Amino acid sequence: MTDFTRILGIDPGSRVTGYGVIDSDGGTTRHVASGCIRLGNGDFLRRLNDIFTRINELVAEFAPQEIAIEQVFMHRNADSALKLGQARAAAICGTFAGGAVLHEYAAREIKQAVVGRGGADKEQVQHMVKAILALDSEPQQDAADALAAAICHAHTLRLVRALSSQRAGRRRGSRRRGLAG
Repeated sequence: MTDFTRILGIDPGSRVTGYGVIDSDGGTTRHVASGCIRLGNGDFLRRLNDIFTRINELVAEFAPQEIAIEQVFMHRNADSALKLGQARAAAICGTFAGGAVLHEYAAREIKQAVVGRGGADKEQVQHMVKAILALDSEPQQDAADALAAAICHAHTLRLVRALSSQRAGRRRGSRRRGLAG
């Protein structure tokens, strides 16, 4: 039986936070759920609480083993960057109760992993997420970005496992040669 890893991807935002849940075994990746937490323009502290609460509920519902979140990038507007950082922190704190391992990726890394180009636009990410996960329609932009983060992490896990397996094989081989010589 194949061992799938459940990954929750998060695209944090102070007005809309995207999420995407996938199962991946390194070769096969399946869509489980995705969507957007719409927060509107209300009281900022209330929005942070809503991000924390909803992410916490998603972790409880889907029980991911791994979490991939987009790193904050610098905005031209310092106030926007601070709010995005706070929204990201609220999302991260919402994952703690589940005990999953958290991984952070730059937006360029995510786009490179999914589209093949770090400067890809949102429409290209949506299109490739739809193709990779064989979805019937393109997901909403923020959900697509979150799914892309999860897919990026699935690719990274596959590479890490392949390298670990290769290293283990070399160690076993060197021990055998050492015993024979």
